[in-house]
Amino acid sequence: MRKSIKRLAFILIGAVLLLAACGGKDNSSSTATSNEGTSSSGDAKKVKIGVTQIVEHPSLNAAFEGFQKALEDAGIEADYQIENAQNDNSANTTIANNLVSSGVDLIFANSTPSAQAVASLTKDIPIVFTSVTDAVSAELVQSMEKPGGNVTGTVDTQPEAIPSTVKFLKEQLGSKNVGMVFNSGEQNSRAQVDAVKEEMSKVGLNVVEASVSTSAEVKQATESLIGKVDSLYIITDNTVVSALESVVSVANDNKLPMMVGEFDSVKRGGLGAFGFEYFDIGYEAGQMAVKILNGESTPADLPVQYPQNLRFVVNKETADLLGLEIKDEWKAELAE
Repeated sequence: MRKSIKRLAFILIGAVLLLAACGGKDNSSSTATSNEGTSSSGDAKKVKIGVTQIVEHPSLNAAFEGFQKALEDAGIEADYQIENAQNDNSANTTIANNLVSSGVDLIFANSTPSAQAVASLTKDIPIVFTSVTDAVSAELVQSMEKPGGNVTGTVDTQPEAIPSTVKFLKEQLGSKNVGMVFNSGEQNSRAQVDAVKEEMSKVGLNVVEASVSTSAEVKQATESLIGKVDSLYIITDNTVVSALESVVSVANDNKLPMMVGEFDSVKRGGLGAFGFEYFDIGYEAGQMAVKILNGESTPADLPVQYPQNLRFVVNKETADLLGLEIKDEWKAELAE
């Protein structure tokens, strides 16, 4: 009987020691994985990210794809609440309200109006934007170097893009009167047009404006420029780019060379662009979001970034249609 009691005691003591050892391992594992953004169960911790985009078009879509890839590459698993305003200002405001009240960990704002709408409603939720032209004038940040609040991101203006385009219009295309179709109600567009006009005034070029408020007005506005201009310059205006095929049709029918603001518009029929990939600026915005989500930095401390690696891309099919020779001095890449 005594032997049985002793044996039972040893078994119980051993079981207790084994459980204590297992408990110690769980606590250690939980601490380590928590620092890596995972839960104590070993499953990846999901963050909730609100996504607001002003309209559907390839450049903005590519930027969002880049953003997602950056988080994926960093090992962050995210649940995305994706909203698209389809260029409706009322819907844009509603989306902003919904995202701010939904308890997201971070908001990705893809365009100037999208960023402005959410930034006006919260000073607490981190906001990372892209596809914004002038973050300071849009009152999203205090300065490019020191945003100073809960908002930062990447802009879609490369400082040399507009001067390079203006120079090309004058020196290579012989332009004198350049037509610009844009939504004057979009701050992003107004800032670009003003910058283009300033550069063109330096070299003696004239800008002829055609303003629109919806994508349905784009074709008619472009047609109104026929006979008044010898070329077109379509900036990264969300309203116009969402209906770019109608501009391409009018330009081609009238043999007007059309410079554009980004590579997706070259692929869709624009003659050429000095630019960058929207996927890249979306990816760079995603890298900033990773730092914020991991607690490494705050939006206030992350400088707004310009696009890198300015390149010149030409649509050979459009050049052939216009009877233009792609010269070696252009140092152009061909759109794929």
